[in-house]
Amino acid sequence: MQMYEAINVLGGPLQPCSKAPMTGFFRDGSCNTCWEDTGSHTVCAVMTAEFLAWSKYVGNDLSTPRPEFGFPGLKPGDRWCLCAARFADAAQEGCGPKIMLASTHRDALREVSLSVLKEHAAQTK
Repeated sequence: MQMYEAINVLGGPLQPCSKAPMTGFFRDGSCNTCWEDTGSHTVCAVMTAEFLAWSKYVGNDLSTPRPEFGFPGLKPGDRWCLCAARFADAAQEGCGPKIMLASTHRDALREVSLSVLKEHAAQTK
């Protein structure tokens, strides 16, 4: 699999999202992507209880551990590479989580506008 160039939505180098829990399509801690990543796991989101409940409600349970897949289950505060379309849906429903712009791959812009991403940007120090 050939990774796309690791550029974030702001035009800079893609920053890591999370190594604990390990995230990303490639499970490398970054929201890197490639053409095989049909879900476009490109949005680095900070999990909230509200988003996790919404995601479970719409059929994608991210909070229950699935050890058979090496998935620890997510809790509020964890960072995770979300599918861009799933983030866009959550944002439209009013429960989009905060995101890390520098850790969100520019390929997310195919599904969600930069203005929506910026509206959900987490404050960084």
